[in-house]
Amino acid sequence: MEKWRYRIKFAKTEPMRYTGNLDVQRALERTFRRARLPLLYSRGFNPRPRINLASALPLGITSQEEIADVLFDEKIDEIEVEEELNEACPPGLKILKVEIIDLQAEILQTQLLHAEYSITFLEEFSRLTEALKNLFAQQEIIRVRRGKKFDLRPLMIEWEELPADQSNHQRILVRLSASQDATGRPEEVVDALGYPFQNTRIHREHLFFR
Repeated sequence: MEKWRYRIKFAKTEPMRYTGNLDVQRALERTFRRARLPLLYSRGFNPRPRINLASALPLGITSQEEIADVLFDEKIDEIEVEEELNEACPPGLKILKVEIIDLQAEILQTQLLHAEYSITFLEEFSRLTEALKNLFAQQEIIRVRRGKKFDLRPLMIEWEELPADQSNHQRILVRLSASQDATGRPEEVVDALGYPFQNTRIHREHLFFR
């Protein structure tokens, strides 16, 4: 059977902020089916579309750069695929780019290095700059994730302050490790700063690959 591998870049926007990763993947699957695109399915008792996401996005976070690789059993023009998908997309998903890639290319997760997030603080954080400098100056930052201790500090690559948004909210950009074995999460950085996560808006801006 002939196979074609398509790389889909898409945005997860405000209507899907509180949609979990598995539900986003199901929404993508339904979008492909509504668009009547020739998805290639796995074998076995419960065949599933061959869709591979680069990185799970934590709940409550939006994104400008989500990436999925999808297998088709028929070649279709990339522009046509993009148009058909955008017509079929539910609110909260927007297809940004479609391209055909090498069928033998490494899977996305093994190529991913870092992820960049913008963090908007909805209430004033008067000591933000000082808190960030102190946080990045620490030798280790021990946190607990799923009941296990880990060091957040080596997962934090760099940060910078951004101009305030239109509502004059403070904003920063942080780059975190996103490899398979070492993934930093922006909500953990916010918590380590001593600021309530529910008073932020976090947006994934960019993924960095090998």
